[in-house]
Amino acid sequence: MGTELYEEISGLNPNYENYILTLLEGEGFGEKALISNHEIAWMSDADGFFTQHAAEAAAVSESGILDIGGKRIYAELLGHEKKLVVLGAGHVSMPIIKIGRMIGCRVTCIDDRPMFANNARIAGADQVICDEFMKALEQIPGDGDTYFVIVTRGHRWDQDCLRVIARKPHAYIGLMGSKRRVRIVKEKLAEEGISREVLDAVYTPIGLAIGAETPEEIAVSVMAEIIEVKNQKKRNFGYPKEILDAILGANPHERPMEGRKILTTIVTRKGSAPREVGTKMLILPDGRCIGTIGGGCVEADVMRRGREMLLDADPKPILYHVDLTDDAASEEGMVCGGVLDVLMEVI
Repeated sequence: MGTELYEEISGLNPNYENYILTLLEGEGFGEKALISNHEIAWMSDADGFFTQHAAEAAAVSESGILDIGGKRIYAELLGHEKKLVVLGAGHVSMPIIKIGRMIGCRVTCIDDRPMFANNARIAGADQVICDEFMKALEQIPGDGDTYFVIVTRGHRWDQDCLRVIARKPHAYIGLMGSKRRVRIVKEKLAEEGISREVLDAVYTPIGLAIGAETPEEIAVSVMAEIIEVKNQKKRNFGYPKEILDAILGANPHERPMEGRKILTTIVTRKGSAPREVGTKMLILPDGRCIGTIGGGCVEADVMRRGREMLLDADPKPILYHVDLTDDAASEEGMVCGGVLDVLMEVI
């Protein structure tokens, strides 16, 4: 398969429900369709399986293994790059930025104080905007994968931020502050006509109730809450930016790697395998990998098969079965066992 599908994916509207469907059996194994807003946006074979079953394909509304036309289909709701927007660059924001980066978010921090904004750069934020909060937020469009964390230095700035953010698409809004401070902010914004439904959905007090006290502990509680919300939405994987960039040669700092690549995707999982359905890893022409499907002997086995596919004269997509029961896992010195089916496709 060429790169046309991945070019389409990179241009999808993130506010739509977007699905990739893959045929997992029979004639046309590996055939794909891209569904966006319940319409077929792209097909790998204009005369193939998904053309014959277009209405059923367009109606898909869940991820996992489905039946269309009596055939097994792997359907995946596509998430996009997770974006963490931190409003305020005080003491709590620094560990939030660091943990956000650790879990793979693109982190933007906004503060109107140059010294504090510089601290956010040192903490590793991908983007730092040193400007008035409301003006800076004009640069943040928001979408279904944007997580807003409001940790400013006072309710005046909280109110300014929430006023703007409440009107943007978002995955999460968290607001730090005492019950009194939060109540004042919400009441004033409700009086201004901000949706009460949106205000009531704001996560406050921010973070999971773990008795956090230090900035680092508070950051852990905030990011744990965000992880919980993110995972409930089941938009975790899709195509990570680093994998899309490698496929499309879109990283300006790296020379595009020519030659075949093998994209691996976990499509079924049973037992205690370490990674979820939808997790992806890209095997490069030189045998290196981007991403991980869990490490250990499972990943090593998939990588070995992938390198064989790189050398095949005419490689076809395969569904690679990995059975690592608890006994086998124990023999290999692994904590996790389980059974996986991994879709391996040549790009």
